[in-house]
Amino acid sequence: MSHWPLLSLVTFVPLIGTAFILMTRGEATVVARNARFIALWTALVDLALSVVLWVQFDPNTSDFQFVEQADWVTIGGFHFAYHMGIDGISLFFVLLSTLLTLLSIVSAWEVIQFRVKEFMIAFLVLETLMVGIFCALDFVLFYVFFEGVLIPMFLIIGVWGGSNRIYSAFKFFLYTLLGSVLMLLAVLAVYFETGTTDITVALSHDFPPGLQRWLWLAFFASFAIKVPMWPVHTWLPDAHVEAPTAGSVILAGILLKLGGYGFVRFSLPMFPLASAYFTPLIFTLSAIAVIYTSLVALAQIDMKKLIAYSSIAHMGFVTMGTFAATNEAVQGALIQMISHGLVSGALFLCVGVLYDRLHTHEIARFGGLVQRMPAYAFVLMVFTLAAVGLPGTSGFVGEFLILLGTFKVSTLETTLAATALFLAPAYMLYLYRRVIFGTITRADLRNMLDLSLREKLVFAPLLALVVWIGVYPTSFLRPLQVSVDHLVQQVNAATAAAGVRHASLD
Repeated sequence: MSHWPLLSLVTFVPLIGTAFILMTRGEATVVARNARFIALWTALVDLALSVVLWVQFDPNTSDFQFVEQADWVTIGGFHFAYHMGIDGISLFFVLLSTLLTLLSIVSAWEVIQFRVKEFMIAFLVLETLMVGIFCALDFVLFYVFFEGVLIPMFLIIGVWGGSNRIYSAFKFFLYTLLGSVLMLLAVLAVYFETGTTDITVALSHDFPPGLQRWLWLAFFASFAIKVPMWPVHTWLPDAHVEAPTAGSVILAGILLKLGGYGFVRFSLPMFPLASAYFTPLIFTLSAIAVIYTSLVALAQIDMKKLIAYSSIAHMGFVTMGTFAATNEAVQGALIQMISHGLVSGALFLCVGVLYDRLHTHEIARFGGLVQRMPAYAFVLMVFTLAAVGLPGTSGFVGEFLILLGTFKVSTLETTLAATALFLAPAYMLYLYRRVIFGTITRADLRNMLDLSLREKLVFAPLLALVVWIGVYPTSFLRPLQVSVDHLVQQVNAATAAAGVRHASLD
């Protein structure tokens, strides 16, 4: 294993790129060009470093790897440390963050012409904060990264978004900030209970059952909004519609995963008794999310809103699988989050391709595009089929494992969630038919250009990964299997010792 501080490099290399962009001077066109290239090369280097993490990762242990620890600061009696490390649960989220940041920068290459320098800085800062979330092993460090992502995303939506961007940006910011304030209080309670802000210590600490429920609810307030779960999901469609394409990719691909990651990393292992107690609540909200938001997606006339509501339905699978707390369901939840990051990000890029040409994402404005854009039609078809969980794609693996694992806990919840297997094809294939097939009735559609080389380069790795996970999921399941097994055993041991039966809807 390398002795280099790999996690610190992966986390903070984007800030080095940010510093170089800040130093660029000259005419506006020169500054914009240099900012693009600096951001591109920085993101490429960061992706390469994260791949090194994957190559050197040992899948046979549940311990945290590439650990870096140093005293940070002591204020009064409070002692904080710089503590970083990853395990199988967090490994692929680091890779997903670096990959989607690179693709977002490339996708915005010719699209963003206004304040290019600031746009690239916002994305590189956002990359540092996202990677830091998945690497942090100190609560203070985690909270700084967790809250920090709000600032660049707020600016990305508010500055480069659509006509209603200010309202959507503030709604996104206030919703997510409100829940995180409660989590801050819970972090302080954990500190006073354990005497440290070290996450590894808190993960193995035996919290009193009464305290567990209050802490679980405080963490839940933050993570549920981030997922987002029904009924605190209303900020997401607005944010997606107004965000620029690159912003929607990061929002759907990474920021929605922060809630699911928080449930797996903190709620289950730290508060196993509370998790078992609140499982019926989670199952109920997840079932509503899957069914209700799928029906709402059917009624949408805007492509971005349709994909946003489909994201809420897919994340309902994730929360259900997480709190089913079986090996298959938790592994499925993690794979589903990775798959959704790739597929939803790709779908928003597909919408962005059309928006760049006609400056609208209203479904009724399109039709018959297969006649002018065959390559685009193929790409959209693959990601549409992945979104509905077709076998051979990444979407199938996660959903199958979640349903398999949840069936052991609750047949009713599994049956309710399985309705998505019918509803998802209904709205996704309906969208595909309206946009791609039919006859071209508008003059501007007859001049539509197919995918450019830059756009094909953006979609190529996403296509490869969606098929790779679908055809050979073991390469992704093996690194996280040991960590998930350890987590599930820890939860089962805690509930068995307390004589608690895992609750369900049945």
